[in-house]
Amino acid sequence: MHYNWKKNTAVFLGSQSISLFGSSLVQFVITSYITVQTKSGAYAAIAILCAILPMFFLSPFAGVWADKYNRKVLIVLADGGIALCTLIVAISFIMGNESIILLFVALIIRAVGGAIQTPCVSAMLPDVVPEEHLTRVNGINGTLQSIFTLASPVLGAALLPLAPIGYLFFIDIVTAVIGIAIIALFFHLPYKEKKEVPKTNPLRDMKEGARYIRKTNFLLEFFLFCTIFFLMMAPAAFLTPIQVVRNYGDEYWRLSAIEVGWSVGMIVGGILITLWGGLRNKVYTMILSAVLMGACTVALGIKMPFGPYVVVMGIFGLAMPLLNTPAMTLLQEKVAPEYMGRVFGVMTMINTAMMPLGMVIFGPMADVISVEILLIVTGVVILVAALCMKKAKALVAVG
Repeated sequence: MHYNWKKNTAVFLGSQSISLFGSSLVQFVITSYITVQTKSGAYAAIAILCAILPMFFLSPFAGVWADKYNRKVLIVLADGGIALCTLIVAISFIMGNESIILLFVALIIRAVGGAIQTPCVSAMLPDVVPEEHLTRVNGINGTLQSIFTLASPVLGAALLPLAPIGYLFFIDIVTAVIGIAIIALFFHLPYKEKKEVPKTNPLRDMKEGARYIRKTNFLLEFFLFCTIFFLMMAPAAFLTPIQVVRNYGDEYWRLSAIEVGWSVGMIVGGILITLWGGLRNKVYTMILSAVLMGACTVALGIKMPFGPYVVVMGIFGLAMPLLNTPAMTLLQEKVAPEYMGRVFGVMTMINTAMMPLGMVIFGPMADVISVEILLIVTGVVILVAALCMKKAKALVAVG
């Protein structure tokens, strides 16, 4: 039977975008509620830890599963598990058990499902999309995600004053069910995915993946820079809502505005990288993006009116697809297929490890010193790391 990769790609990206919309909206609702209720950097740090640490610990195992088992089934199980657990938390809230602790539990549950789903989605695209179309499809995927990420804080900010938070959880449940139905009924994996899976030892498989990364110089350099970038981006990613509440006011629309500014920038950046394709060397495009993000982080640390602040957030958002798309395509093109899931599992682990570590460091600090100082210092470090990235010989060579 003829394999229609365009149809399958459209179905796959559509199902994941719908699911992402509900997840992003509820994530915004939870974090905004915690931010406004507590106005605390420490509570923000706890929320981030709850949302990220489960992904850190599970990602190595999820990467092995993504290499050994049917990725479509794993995505459906992860989405379904998130929906079921979110339903339980929603019922608890509706019954009157409203507490920050329950929201932390909800973040943990959602992170467990995300830890399984994330490497599967990243590793599946090379199985569905021909290599020569990967950059464009990754750009389209990033743009779709940005559009839904833009819509979710706008709707979330509108719904928060109108409906109890427990009822808002059902948006994520409904979108998850729709996403599962689409991928289960209309998405078909290429024949090469349908193979017998030998019994293996997960720990041994993880060691094999680690050995592959150690022997691949460009991956070592790639993950080193990812470690630095994600650690230093923690204040810009997670402390800016605290900064907005402290400096501009605690209205929900302000928190929504910075999310919208970020998302509009992401959409523009996604369209740009899709049409442009980036510089000839993917690593140079990543360096350009990192320089923009470092400069924006420094700028966010300079006091300004709220309007220009949102504009800077938009420029920051524009730079993200210029980093994510070439980085994703680079891994999908250069990593051996049999190690794809494990490499993306390590990528997820590094991303999720550096963010909570950054919040452990910078979150409590934000209650002692100004967020502005933290932004300026980390922005300078990002700029220096971006300039050093050009000297990574093995990484530049494969770019």
